Amino acid sequence: MINVRKILYLLCFFTLVFVPPVQAVLNLELTQGVDNAVPIAVIPFVVTGEKPSADVSNIITQDLQNSGQFKLMDTSAVKLLPSQPKGVDFQYWRSVDVNDVVIGSVKPLGNQRFSVTYFLLDPYKTGNEIISTQSVTVKEAQLRVLAHHIADAIYQQITGVPGIFATKIAYVLVQRQGIWPIRDTYRLVVADADGYNPQAILISRDPIMSPSWSPDGKRLAYVSFEKRRASVYISNVATGVRTLVTQFPEINGAPAWSKDGKRLAIVLSKDGNPRIYSIDLATKKIVPITRSWSIDTEPAWSPDGKTMLFTSDRGGSPQIYLKDLNSGKVQRITFDGSYNAKASWAPDGKSIVFLHRNQQRAYDIAMQDLQTGNVTVL
Repeated sequence: MINVRKILYLLCFFTLVFVPPVQAVLNLELTQGVDNAVPIAVIPFVVTGEKPSADVSNIITQDLQNSGQFKLMDTSAVKLLPSQPKGVDFQYWRSVDVNDVVIGSVKPLGNQRFSVTYFLLDPYKTGNEIISTQSVTVKEAQLRVLAHHIADAIYQQITGVPGIFATKIAYVLVQRQGIWPIRDTYRLVVADADGYNPQAILISRDPIMSPSWSPDGKRLAYVSFEKRRASVYISNVATGVRTLVTQFPEINGAPAWSKDGKRLAIVLSKDGNPRIYSIDLATKKIVPITRSWSIDTEPAWSPDGKTMLFTSDRGGSPQIYLKDLNSGKVQRITFDGSYNAKASWAPDGKSIVFLHRNQQRAYDIAMQDLQTGNVTVL
């Protein structure tokens, strides 16, 4: 009989378990940002008539705050809320060293439709303060999503990097019921980036783990232990349609998408030790990526698709390695500490972020510059 506990242990370097209640909002809070955070003031939007269920300006404020890139300034001193640039006291904001000011308005149009207008302003450009502005009409149910899109636009305008506030997150929620026997219910949940609007796309009595988004954000690959065996599935988030990808004996785990969405890197133990394979989703052809007597896991394709990060204990402890998919060359890239794992790429491919155990045996999130090798604990 397949030892499910053994497979679960080998598939995980660490697990994050979410506790009931099932419909609780996932609260994401950032307690510290960068040292040079941009001072910005998001003045509460002017709301005329019927007040909507979503507070657009507050959502924008929370998004920017949670990014860690901005210092949100106190706006309580603003007595008259401006909806147009001419109503902004730019002299005051310059006196408190604010770099940017956001104002806006929300107007009901009837039939649960609202018109939202925002302005991003530079208080130091006298007579030419408007950096960007936009007016959008949406249904009330779409106001929260619109607020995230506005936050994305503001973030990109100021930092030059696309925002992620309007994206989705996926996680596994575990609800434990009873004392004896204990019955666990597993839910694969998709939610807004700030944890709101959680929707379960799969509910199971068997463990679910390792959810991984496709590049187009339309599909999720994950591991399910249905019928007491590990299998990799893909679910269409919109339709819920599931497709079985692999179901070999023992380990099927750690699915990771190629950047074109046509292949999955998967950890399999069908030939012995856990190794990384690439499977073409159209042809089902499986090609080995790593070959060693060690445990190789946690693959991550590079943004250009030419290399792959993975975790291996081939050097005696879990460390991060890089494989050139053309030449086949493998090199170890982490040396600081006895445990480095679960690496992810920065969008530009110049650095990676990973789980790092420090000398006090505490776990941190660290970033490493691939060119210099410099490691920064975040």
